[in-house]
Amino acid sequence: MPNKPEILETKTIAKSRLFHIEQLDLRFSNGTEVQYERLCGSSNGAVLIVPMLDDDTVLLIREYAAGVDRYELSLPKGRIEDNEAIVPAANREIMEEIGYGSNKLYHLASLTVAPGYLSATTHVVLAQDLYPERREGDEPEELEVVEWKLSELASLLVHPECTEARTIAALFMTRERLQKEHSA
Repeated sequence: MPNKPEILETKTIAKSRLFHIEQLDLRFSNGTEVQYERLCGSSNGAVLIVPMLDDDTVLLIREYAAGVDRYELSLPKGRIEDNEAIVPAANREIMEEIGYGSNKLYHLASLTVAPGYLSATTHVVLAQDLYPERREGDEPEELEVVEWKLSELASLLVHPECTEARTIAALFMTRERLQKEHSA
């Protein structure tokens, strides 16, 4: 495997309330110099939570997705705040978005989406043993909570409102983990 490129310079080329775009001047080990651009995510990362009511029922949310200009079925998610760890952030987010807390949280994996130009990391957390608890969040409208059976995952994959890759990957990881737990 070749050595990572040397970063010669990093500079911000655009910044908004939500987005920070950096230009990287790189030198590869073969001497080639290039400029890359990357969209910088939150340095703390984000959480994506798979809240399970029981071993087969996951709670999804339906919320407006500005990037595709429609409502999307996905898992609860949110940014990890400063000085907040992954698991407490996940519990806070489900309290805000679906009105449940969890007594049993497990960090399943960390995912990237388009790592060639996006620096964001999403931590997938399985939440079980749910209990009702609502906290005020930052959503512009109340989110619809939708129950879905993991045993009916195939029908969710063809649902026109469920296209988010992180949600799909997290549901497959959860189904796999739960199947292994039950067969052990």
